[in-house]
Amino acid sequence: MKIRHSLLSLVLVGILFVMGCATSNSIESPTVSSSASSSVAETSSTQAQATSPSAVPSPEAESEFSNLPRLEGEAIVEMVVNDSPITIVINGLDAPVTAGNFADLVSKGVYDGLSFHRVIREPQPFVVQGGDPQSKDPNFPANLLGTGSYTDPTTGQPRYIPLEIKPEGADQPVYSQTLQSAGVSAAPKLRHTRGAIAMARSNVPDSASSQFYFTLADRDFLDGNYAVFGYVQNGMEIVDQIQQGDRITSAKITTGLENLKPAA
Repeated sequence: MKIRHSLLSLVLVGILFVMGCATSNSIESPTVSSSASSSVAETSSTQAQATSPSAVPSPEAESEFSNLPRLEGEAIVEMVVNDSPITIVINGLDAPVTAGNFADLVSKGVYDGLSFHRVIREPQPFVVQGGDPQSKDPNFPANLLGTGSYTDPTTGQPRYIPLEIKPEGADQPVYSQTLQSAGVSAAPKLRHTRGAIAMARSNVPDSASSQFYFTLADRDFLDGNYAVFGYVQNGMEIVDQIQQGDRITSAKITTGLENLKPAA
């Protein structure tokens, strides 16, 4: 049974790797594994708490990524899908660059009107992925969604962010590498439990831009490979009902906007 499950994971990893490498700006979705979960993990609820004290970034990381927005603390985002709110707590304490990028795009209204272009529930509940800016155009070919990124209007260039994963017990995240490639054996502090929100990317570590996904079940085999930056606090039943093509009516920061620091 373990062999069968491992083969299933490898096959789906391969399928999504091909999809992710279709274009130079492509985004790879993570892939389904063998285990399933029936309810929102208690760890997600514990981690998804209200705003907490500000993070203190290291001077090195702050300087290296000064061209990117940061979230120095936590924030709550309300995302409306199918006329129903989904409350997400994004964690800038443990993923300041990743959470800052998402919060910045929310504050700019980038996600309003975008669709969920990839929904994987079979053979097991896996992910709901959206955030491709190309999906705002209802006439854009559906089979090409998943290849788009956010273009910064001030530079006219796509904005990409580094892969950012903080190991359990570490003071700072690991950047631009998976934990395995960095030789880190510790598990990430932010795990792929049911209701996690994380950034989709291609096989290139620093290729995440605007596309994100919700995990529909615990998917620990993704841990250390993709950057989780928050958890659904309320409305997971809405996420469970999202279908491919459903659109984000609106997304806004309701708490913690003061923690968002713009790019230098």
